[in-house]
Amino acid sequence: QVQLVESGGGLVQAGGSLRLSCAASGRTFSRYAAGWLRQPPGKEREFVATISWSGDTTYYADSVKGRFTISRDNAKNTVYLQMNSLKPEDTAVYYCAAGTNPIWGNADRTTYDYWGQGTQVTVSS
Repeated sequence: QVQLVESGGGLVQAGGSLRLSCAASGRTFSRYAAGWLRQPPGKEREFVATISWSGDTTYYADSVKGRFTISRDNAKNTVYLQMNSLKPEDTAVYYCAAGTNPIWGNADRTTYDYWGQGTQVTVSS
């Protein structure tokens, strides 16, 4: 079992930055790929970024490419999402997820085995 807890969300002005953290419990977290997904208000959940278990490979949605960076520290059982040049359209609840073999780019709940509760990110214009 893996439990995920996100932190770092908040209110920021457009153009600003935030760093989200996802702390995982369980010794096997390093075996899982991890991802960040988000759900804007009134919209469906969408894929943001994924990172392999080793951290060697990453994949981003086109909408965040060049602005967001996903990383992980397996020694700390933590995944990060550095978000720069934030835009009002980045406003959403951001979820951390982990899975043994997720479909990269897919936001379906079944793609990942474990999910966090989410953290709100609000970007004001």
